[in-house]
Amino acid sequence: MVCRVSDPPHPDGPGAAPGPESAAARRRRRDLFLRELHEAKALRERVQPRRARAARMRQALRMRTFRW
Repeated sequence: MVCRVSDPPHPDGPGAAPGPESAAARRRRRDLFLRELHEAKALRERVQPRRARAARMRQALRMRTFRW
């Protein structure tokens, strides 16, 4: 798990001056976000397996009933 409390202030953080963001910085932030999201989902599945299974079943039902 990533702890943000001890991280040093990031130059692209909320206190940074507004301006164009580089594509590499955006990809880094997106990669970090997705990694943490997947980690949180995996933790939720381990902690609440029945609820996670029900959520997967609902998602599968939505995908089956979706019309392309």
